[in-house]
This record gives sequence, structure tokens and C-alpha cells, in this order.
Amino acid sequence: MRVALLYERICAHVLEQLRRGALRPGDRVPSEMELAAQFGVSRITSKRALEVLREAGLVERIRGKGTFVVRRLPDLTDLTVPLRPTPRREARSIALIVPDMSEAYGLDLLNAIEERCAEYNAHLVVRRTHGRQSDEEKAVDSLVATVDGLIVFPVHGDFYNASLLRQVLDGFPVVLVDRHLSGIPVAAVHTDNVAAARALTTRLLDHGHEHIAFVSPPPVNTSSIEDRLEGFRAAFTDRGRPYELTDLRSTLPGSTTPESVRADLDVIRAFRDHMPEVTAYFACEYNLARMVDRVLGGDRVVACFDSPGDSIGGPPYLHVRQNQTEMGRQAVDLLLAQLRGEPVPNLSLVQFEIVDAVGNT
Repeated sequence: MRVALLYERICAHVLEQLRRGALRPGDRVPSEMELAAQFGVSRITSKRALEVLREAGLVERIRGKGTFVVRRLPDLTDLTVPLRPTPRREARSIALIVPDMSEAYGLDLLNAIEERCAEYNAHLVVRRTHGRQSDEEKAVDSLVATVDGLIVFPVHGDFYNASLLRQVLDGFPVVLVDRHLSGIPVAAVHTDNVAAARALTTRLLDHGHEHIAFVSPPPVNTSSIEDRLEGFRAAFTDRGRPYELTDLRSTLPGSTTPESVRADLDVIRAFRDHMPEVTAYFACEYNLARMVDRVLGGDRVVACFDSPGDSIGGPPYLHVRQNQTEMGRQAVDLLLAQLRGEPVPNLSLVQFEIVDAVGNT
């Protein structure tokens, strides 16, 4: 009769814990040191046991955090010790969670993510949140049980999504696009918004505009707007004067109603009348730029991030052109690297261009 090796005793114990429900998906498994002490073996033996459990598809080891039960366990019925490695599954399932998409911004990002997933034979699920944090939380909670990783375009909001934070802290593979969560260790890929906003503002200053207004929704806890405002301010080191109008809401996903648009137009109109010296307006995104331009009537310069112009039947503006295609490709690459157990940077910045109103860079 074959005698079980020491590491196999540990494997058998963990397998029994899984069958009894004492260990559940996502639970932390005792460390090498804890198992070594519990079974009276060396750490080399306990490390071997955890590696065998990983190869069998029962646990995952996350650098700097520990070992955890996988979120989707295989059928435990016929598993016996010694455990055998499970065939490596190449196809992956990825969920993209976005507030919304439009030709102004988002469709090119979606296309790039979809094409990159197809290159790697990864199945893509898309869920829209319509800019509502409650819908984003529901999407995260429902999708983590069915996909291998998440790509998330976070909603605008005063508070971080608790469900998303929990998945990040639990080590579930997540990549953010377009913005980041300040102070949270999660991979994010987006434009260098500080540098881009500073470059666009500098272009306006170079064109002779000394009084420039930054226009946006409230920037609190929306890193892309916070960073753009920081870059805008940084451009005024020794010349010009900055102005800020940052309480508009009608262009936020899920907030565009006739009433909210009229309210924002009134706010812009009042700002224009109160600050007649302002000759240039820097809107944080294209649809807001169109609202500003509507109030100004074309007698002052409008600049913004992303200006599809004629492609959607709207006017072109001096703008920052973000590389949505590269952003989408990098997001998929970073997520797949996480799924392979490779370390990835917390921040990946994508290049941008400053383009004038007639398409010249």
C-alpha cells in the first residue's frame, strides 16, 4: 500500500476542507509557515503542497497577499490525492464595465478592446452602467463569479465603488481605463491628463489668450477631471489668469435631460456675463464644449478633450486627441498578464496629441 508523502497529507487536508465548505471560493488558505507549523513539516514541504494545489486549479497564489481558493472551483467529486495538474485553459472570459459609449468618446476604446480580445481568443462581455454607481456595483458583484477578470471604466462620483474596491483588495484581476483610483493599488491605463491639459492650456496662452476658463462637472473623486484641472492650473506659472466653472452636471452619463441642459446653459451664460474678460474656454470633454460654444455664439475660442467634429455632425475644436485604441489594447494586455500571474504596473500612461480645429497637430 502506497504511503502518502508529507506534502500530499497537506493537499488531502485542504481538499477535505473544500468539500466540507470550511474553505470557500475567495477564502484565504493558510500560509506556508502556518501549514508547516500545523503539520510539523518544513516550509519546503508546505510550499510544495500549495504549488500542487495551484497546479490542480484549486488555489491561486497572489504575490504579496497570500494563497486563496479560486473563485470557480472545478468539480471536486472525483479528485483524489495525489492531485494531477489541470490542463491550462487558454481561452479567457473578460468583462468590460463602462458608463456608456458614444462617437465622441468610448466607441474607439470598445472596438480596440474587442479586437484585442479576439486576438487572444478571449470572450468579451460588455455591461453598461449609465453612469450610476449602484449599477456599477451590481455589475461588479454579478460578473466576478462568471468571468476571469474585469476592465472597468469607473463612473463619475463622489465616492469609490465599494464592490470594485473589495475585488481589488481581494486580488481579483482588474484593470481600470480612462481614470485611476487615487491611493488604490490597481492597474490603470489612461492618458497623462495632467500633461495633456497643461499642453492644451499652453497652446491657448501661446495664441494670446490671457484669461482662460476651465469648464467641467464636479471633479471630486473623478481622477480624469481632477488631473485635467491640475494640468490647467499648472500652465499658469508666470502668465495669464485661470478661471474655473466646475459644477455642471448635464453631460454626466444618465444626467442629460432637457431640464439639466437648460440649467447648465443658464450657469454658463451667467458665468460669461460675469467674466466678460475670458476669451477662451477649456471644456473637459466634447459635449460640454458644444454647450459652451452654444452660449458663446462663436465669438470666443473653445477647446476640449476629444473632438470628433464632422464625424458626428458637430463643429471641430482645438483639442487633445486621446489614443483610445492604444488604451484599449494595453488594458487587455495588462489584464491577461495578471491572469498569467505576472506583475503589472499600477499606472500605464498613453500618449496624446494636440490638434487644432482644422485637424493639424
